[in-house]
Amino acid sequence: MFIFLSKFIPLLVYPLGAAAFLLALGWLFWNKRRFAKWMIIVAFLLIFAGGNRYVAYSVARSLEWKYLPQGDPPAADVIVILGGATEPQNAPRPSVELNAAADRLFYGAELYKQGKSTRVLLSGGDIEFLSTGVQSPAQDMSVVMQMLGVPKSAIIIQGKSQNTHEDAVYSCEWIKQNNLQSILLVTSATHMPRSVMLFEKEGCTVIPAPADFTVTQIAWQRLWHPNFEEFMINLIPNYSNLSLLTKSLKEYIGIGVYKLQGWL
Repeated sequence: MFIFLSKFIPLLVYPLGAAAFLLALGWLFWNKRRFAKWMIIVAFLLIFAGGNRYVAYSVARSLEWKYLPQGDPPAADVIVILGGATEPQNAPRPSVELNAAADRLFYGAELYKQGKSTRVLLSGGDIEFLSTGVQSPAQDMSVVMQMLGVPKSAIIIQGKSQNTHEDAVYSCEWIKQNNLQSILLVTSATHMPRSVMLFEKEGCTVIPAPADFTVTQIAWQRLWHPNFEEFMINLIPNYSNLSLLTKSLKEYIGIGVYKLQGWL
């Protein structure tokens, strides 16, 4: 039940879900014109604020830039790549496919080829009520990693976890059982702060190796020094900004919930 609630309740907090909920309240209580008016106004403000680039980039940057790359990363006992970058081989897909977080796999494969570790642990299991694949996300990741040149003999599959907390628990459990300690942790930059805290809580020595950045230094500079055309594009709400803000809010909500659970 916790897994379901952790996926469902935030939908009502994210800007789009919250705005839809407020609009529904406004419609249900239309006879109370003052109340309905304020529900509609707040819903509009949520979409406007959440959908413009200034808000979306600022919130995302607060997460993504916490663990900026500091030159060439050191070697570690294991490269750990967290799931969320693949889509299962369901018809009519000809094979496992990649999504917007695919840079996790590309960067993890690159670190392996650079000799940063001889082991690559792929972490990601199925959420039962959302599962549509015949194998775990970790197994799907393994298919892609082998396509990228990482040999099967170097890959460890951890396919039991259903959230980031369990990623850390099960991955660090395997690492300790094999008398290993340090990990190069590869995940999306927005996801890295929560992931680092969880893996350190489980006793792993973590070297952050973030990928999948949205807010680059050039993009951030241009955001605050735009020409008129750029300013208007930045200000008007669009889906990509709303999606980025939602992804960032998911992390902050996750950190708060995990602290309440005692996992952080």
